[in-house]
Order: sequence, then C-alpha cells, then structure tokens
Amino acid sequence: MSPVSARAGKKEPVAWSDALLVKECLAGNEEAWSALIDKYKALIYSIPVKYGLPPQEAADVFQATCTELLVRLPELREPRALPKWLMQVAHHESYRWKRLGQRVVSRDADPDLPEPEIPAIAEELVRQTQEQQMLREAMAALTPQCRRLVELLFYEVPARPYTEVAKELGLAVGSIGFTRQRCIERLRRQLEELGFSDARNP
Repeated sequence: MSPVSARAGKKEPVAWSDALLVKECLAGNEEAWSALIDKYKALIYSIPVKYGLPPQEAADVFQATCTELLVRLPELREPRALPKWLMQVAHHESYRWKRLGQRVVSRDADPDLPEPEIPAIAEELVRQTQEQQMLREAMAALTPQCRRLVELLFYEVPARPYTEVAKELGLAVGSIGFTRQRCIERLRRQLEELGFSDARNP
C-alpha cells in the first residue's frame, strides 16, 4: 500500500515524491491530487504575489494553474520537472493578468499578436520562486527539532537568543551551537540534492 493511500500512519504530503503523487493522481486518487496541490500551493501563489496582483487575481492565477495541471498532467514525462512547469504556467498566467490590468490588448483577442518577450525581472522572479520552493522542501526533510531550530534562529526577527531556543527545544544552552551547525549541514545537503546550487548557477 502506498503512503498516499494509506490511512494509518499517513505521512506528511510534502514527504511523498512527485513521481508517486503523479502516478497516484493519474490513477484517479483524489487524496493524491489534494496532496499534490497542497505541496505546491505556496509555490504557485507566490508568483502572482511577486507580480503585485491583488488577492482575487492571484486566486484566479492559482485556479488556472491547477486547471492546466489537471488537463496536462498525463503529458508530463518527467515528474521532477513538475515544479518548474508549474512556475512557468503561473508566470504566464500572472503576466497575462498584469497585461490585462494595464489595458494592453489581450493575446486571446488577436491570436496573430506576437508573444512579448519576457522581461528580465520575470525570469528573476521564476528563479527566486524556484529557490524558495527548494528551501521549503529541504526544510520539510529535516527532523522536527532541526527544522524548529532553524526557524527560531533564522526565520524570526529578531532572532531568538540561545537561552530561549534551548528552553523551547529542551536542550542545554551549550549544545545549541553544535546542534545548529549539524542542522545547517543537513539543510545544505538537502538543498544540494534538490539542485539548489544548479538553480543559482545554471
């Protein structure tokens, strides 16, 4: 029994591989579809947000991207390419909404219009979003203690003092430095496995 269909001891969706999720989705598993959307909803939403679209239009971009995924999923040859594919779809939808908002003639109104060049800032947004998704997946792969330690030390502003971190995690203050280094090294390895360095230097 796959972890997607298992009810007892069900894993967190983010722990399921894209290959397994895609396979289960194509088999008609509704739970897998929900898990796939849950895994990538932050990635999809982040793109219209970066374009400065209001909440309703961002929701429309999300819906359009999910619809495109549902229709085109059987054509996906390499599940590892799914995050990049989702970013491209969300990017094009966001760009379309941005153009409409600026009262530029829609490509749908005249199919002969040439596709405008993607501005450099859009390419940078795609790169940033890809890196952020890799970081989310790498963080999710850490142990709960490591994940919380990284959140407390690097995600909060201002950062928590070691005394508070030690108290929350049930650790000795003197062990925080060593534990921090070990967790950062695990995070670095996870990012490398996800191709983070390749994403920064294609």
